[in-house]
Amino acid sequence: MKKLLCLASILVTSVVLAACGNNNSSATDRDHNANDHLNRESEQLKENHVSDTRIKLTFNNKEVLVRMYDNPVSKDFLARLPLTATFEDYIGKEKISILQKKLSIDDVQAGNQSKKGDFAYYAPWGNLAIFHKDFEDATNDLMILGQIESGKENFENVDGTFTVRIEKVTK
Repeated sequence: MKKLLCLASILVTSVVLAACGNNNSSATDRDHNANDHLNRESEQLKENHVSDTRIKLTFNNKEVLVRMYDNPVSKDFLARLPLTATFEDYIGKEKISILQKKLSIDDVQAGNQSKKGDFAYYAPWGNLAIFHKDFEDATNDLMILGQIESGKENFENVDGTFTVRIEKVTK
């Protein structure tokens, strides 16, 4: 009888542990599915927040066209145009220019990773950044303002400092 009771308790314990294991697995699956859903939503939001506004960067008799994103930091930047800025190379992957006055980043969450062709704002330094190469180790304090549509290659071969005229494109 003792053996039967012992066997029954082992069986009950095994069933309870198996059930708990399945619940944890389901919770993990739910969390994973929720994260996948949030990531897809984030990508869709990024795509949907592209605006019709373009800017033109003119330097050394070359032009670069950038399609701006529809976000508060981009809007603050657009409100300051036209402007002239001096850019310089930074670590061989981006060209940067410190703005005279920092852009407003109130209630804006940074954390974007840069890629070739991004026109961005780095909040801690208050500088614009134009990425002409991918930069996997970029910081979390980066806010993407727009994406270069044409002329990306014009930044790759510019050495030293250079002056850029930035203005809205009107149709």
